[in-house]
Amino acid sequence: MNTIPCLAAISLAVGTLAAAVTVHPPNSAPLQFAAEEIRRAARQAGVPAPEVRIEIGGGQPAQGFHLDRDEAGLRVAGADARGALYGGLEVAEAVRLGTLADLKPGGRRPFIEERGIKFNLPLDLRTPSYSDSSDAAQENIPEMWSLDFWRTFLDEMARHRYNALTLWNLHPFPSIVKVPEYPEVALTDVLRARREVIHQSQFDHMGRNMFRPEFLNGAEAVKRLSIGEKIAFWRQVMQMAADRGIEVYWFTWNAFLHGAEGKHGLSRANPDENMIRYFRASVRETVKTYPLLAGIGITAGEFMEGKLAGRDKETWLWETYGEGVRDALKETPQRPFRLIHRFHQTKASDIRRQWRDLPCRFELSYKYAVAHMYSITNPPFIKEVLGELGNGLRSWLTVRNDDIYSFRWGDPEFARNFIKSMPPADKVCGFYMGPDGYIWGRDFLAKNADHPRPTVIEKQWYSFMLWGRLAYDPAIPDAHFRRVLAMRFPQTDAKRLDEAWRAGSRIFPLITRFVWGRIDLHWLPEANLSDSRYRGFYTVGEYIERDPMPGSGVLGIKAWRRAKLDGQTPAGITPLEIASQLSVNAATVRRELPALRTSQAGSAELAATLDDLEMFAQLGDYYAAKIRAACDLALFDTTGEENLRQNAVRLLEQALVHWQDYARCYAARYQERVLYNRVGWVDRTALTENVRSDIATAKSWKPGSIPGDRPKHPANTKAD
Repeated sequence: MNTIPCLAAISLAVGTLAAAVTVHPPNSAPLQFAAEEIRRAARQAGVPAPEVRIEIGGGQPAQGFHLDRDEAGLRVAGADARGALYGGLEVAEAVRLGTLADLKPGGRRPFIEERGIKFNLPLDLRTPSYSDSSDAAQENIPEMWSLDFWRTFLDEMARHRYNALTLWNLHPFPSIVKVPEYPEVALTDVLRARREVIHQSQFDHMGRNMFRPEFLNGAEAVKRLSIGEKIAFWRQVMQMAADRGIEVYWFTWNAFLHGAEGKHGLSRANPDENMIRYFRASVRETVKTYPLLAGIGITAGEFMEGKLAGRDKETWLWETYGEGVRDALKETPQRPFRLIHRFHQTKASDIRRQWRDLPCRFELSYKYAVAHMYSITNPPFIKEVLGELGNGLRSWLTVRNDDIYSFRWGDPEFARNFIKSMPPADKVCGFYMGPDGYIWGRDFLAKNADHPRPTVIEKQWYSFMLWGRLAYDPAIPDAHFRRVLAMRFPQTDAKRLDEAWRAGSRIFPLITRFVWGRIDLHWLPEANLSDSRYRGFYTVGEYIERDPMPGSGVLGIKAWRRAKLDGQTPAGITPLEIASQLSVNAATVRRELPALRTSQAGSAELAATLDDLEMFAQLGDYYAAKIRAACDLALFDTTGEENLRQNAVRLLEQALVHWQDYARCYAARYQERVLYNRVGWVDRTALTENVRSDIATAKSWKPGSIPGDRPKHPANTKAD
C-alpha cells in the first residue's frame, strides 16, 4: 500500500482538494493524517474530496467522535486527537467505498480502550528478542532500523484503529540508550550473525543462550550507527507513532544481560548489587531519553529462578524497574506513564505488596488464550484472576497468535465474538496481539515476492483490519466487510470470497481446540507439529491421547470411546463432530474456489489469497481424516474388531493424499524449509514421511496399546 509523506511536511495548500478538507487545530499531526487519508481516498476513487471539517471538541468519551452534516459539509468532532483521527478515517473509508452518502451522523466510541500489537523486536545479534533463533527474525534485523518500514507499519496500524505498539526484547538497553554510569554497554552498529550460525545452534526455550560470544565470529554489520544515531532513530519512530495516535511501549523479560555481559563487572552468573544498579540506571535513562515512551512492561518470569542478589523476584523488579521509573519521573512528575506488570509466573499478592509506591499508572497483563488466539472465542484461563482485578487495578490481555504465520485469515464472526467476550472495562483496559514464533516485520516466507517485500501487516491486511476495527466497534456489520472485499478485489464475487474466507479461517480454531498444545512450542497447526523435544510431529496415536482445550467443551478420543462403549450419550462435542465441521468448512472452500479462480488473472494478491484458502481446506481435510482414523483405531484398540483397523488405514491413506496436496501447494507459494524459534525446522514435504508412517502404525497396531480412559498428558487449565 502507499504511505503518506512525513506528516510535518504535509501542507494544506495543495489546491482545491486541500481546501475541501480542513483541520483544527491545524498543527495537529493526527488530524493532518486523517485529512491526507481523505484526500488520498478521493484520488484513488477519482472523485473530488468532500467538504470536511475535522476538529477537536464535543462531549464524546476518549477516542470517540461525533459526525454530523450541515450546509458546509461534513463535520468530525473528536473528543481528542485520536477521536478526530478515527472520525476522519471513517470518512476516508466511505469515500473509498463510495458510501459517503450513507454515512450516518452520530457519536462513536471505542469498545476496547487499548488495541495493540505485540512485536518481538530483533534489534541486533547482541540484543536479541525471544524470536531471534528463526529465519524471520534474522531477515528482519535490518528492517527494524528502517524508517520506511516503520512508516508503512504505523500507517497501517492507524488505518485499522490500533493505538498501542508494544516492542518486546530480552534486554534492549544496550541498543537504545546511553547510561552514564555504564558507558561501555552502549552498542555501535547493528550486527547479524552468519546464517549457518543460527541454523546450526541449539537454543533453549528460555532465551538464556539466545546470544553467545562466538556468534560474533564473521558477524555482518547491516547498519553503521552510533548510539546517538540509534537514539535519534527510535525518537523518530515514536514521533511517527504519536502522529498517528499510537503509543509505544518497551517490554522486557527483565533479568537478561545480553549485550552487557562482562562490561563494568556485570555478570549474569553473579546477579549482584552492581547488576541492580545497572538495571535501575538503564530504566531511568530509557524513560528520560524517550519523552514519547508511554510505558514499560516487565516479566517476573524467565531467567529469574532463585534469588537475585538475595532478593525475590518482585523485590528485585521493584528495586530495578520500579526505582528506575521513580528516578526518571522525579523531574517530570506530571508525565503520563505506565508500568505494565505481566501476570506471569508470579502472584497477585506479591505484586500488590511490592508496587504500592509506584508514582505512575500501574497495570497487569495476562496471557488470555495462552499462545493460541485462534482456538475458541471465550478462553477460560483468566477466570482464575478476575477476582484480583477491579477497584482501579486493570489488566491488558496478551492475545498470542502462534497459530498462523503463512496464511491470510479472515472470519469477522470469530473476531467479533472473541472481542465481545473479553472481560469488562473495569477489569481489562485492552489487548495487544502478536506472535512469539514469528516476526511481524516484512514477509520473507513468500516466493517470487515484490521488492521491497510487503510487510506482514500489508500481506495479512484483512485479519489486521478485522481485529482492529471490530475492537473499536464490534457492531460493524458483515455487509461492510463484503464491501471492503469488493473494493479490494473488484474482479471477483465478494460474497463468494467472503464465504470461502470465513470457512477456511474456521479450520485452525477447530483443530486447535481439539489437539490443544497450549504454548507455542507445543502446537503449530500449519504443520501438525510441536518442538522435537516435546512431541514432534503429532502421530495418530498421539491424537488418541490428546486432551482438548479447557473450556472448549470438546471431548478427547478416550473420553468419547468410553461413552460409546458404555452406550452413553457423550457429554460434549465429540471428536467426530470436530471432524465433521472441519470437512464441512473445507468443502465450502472447495465449492467456492473454482468460480473465484476464474477471476484471479491479473491480480497476484487474489491468486495468493485463494491459494491460502485452498491450503486451509487441504489441512482441514487432512485433520478430519486423521481424527476419524484415530477414533476408529481407539475403538479397535479396545474391541479388536478388524474392520475398525481397516477403516483407520483407509482414512489415513486419504489423509496422506490431502497432506501431499498441501505440501505441493505450500512449496509452490512459500519457502519450503523454514526455521522457527519455537518449533524448530518446518518442512512440509519432508513431513510427508511422518504422515505416511501413521499408515504403517495403524497396520501394525496391537489391541490394548492405549488402555484407560484418561489422556496421558492432561491439559493444563492455567495460562502459566
